[in-house]
Amino acid sequence: MHEPDPGDFLRLVAEAGPRLHRTAFLLTGDNAAAEDLLQDALVTAFVRWSTVRLGDSPEGYVRTVMVNARRGWWRRLGRREVLTAEPPHRSLPSTEPQIDNRELLRRALRALPERQRIAVVLRYYDDLPESEVAQIMGCGVGTVKSQTARGLAKLRAALGPESVPVLPTAPHARSGEMEMNT
Repeated sequence: MHEPDPGDFLRLVAEAGPRLHRTAFLLTGDNAAAEDLLQDALVTAFVRWSTVRLGDSPEGYVRTVMVNARRGWWRRLGRREVLTAEPPHRSLPSTEPQIDNRELLRRALRALPERQRIAVVLRYYDDLPESEVAQIMGCGVGTVKSQTARGLAKLRAALGPESVPVLPTAPHARSGEMEMNT
């Protein structure tokens, strides 16, 4: 069997690793779980690297593996997870308003149903077009649009309407505009 060339793979990890880790964190809401999710996805990509590197987007492949793995976690753990109004352990309030806002956003994202969270994170955080999000999620573009709209509506309800901007739906207007300014 042919050994995968680690050079291209290491470049992917160096260049896309931080972006992929942020996506994993937004999908999981927990840094340790995000690291596990990303590591598992990178192992999967490395094992198949001779094929993955020939594709259009090795980073997209890793992102798809992460989403699919996270969906599997939701299915397995969904019945055991108990949602509460407050997390079991709390950090001290920050003197930095931006950090408090990030925590509020993280909690609001964690409260979204699986498909809504995936759609919002991939569409507006990772700045992917609806067609690519649909491909990753294994659904149609219409489903991505509806899941995203529902997710954003829930975020607005949780964070306040001024916290989540009304995003244009034109194809050229994408997620770089979605900064949480609560």
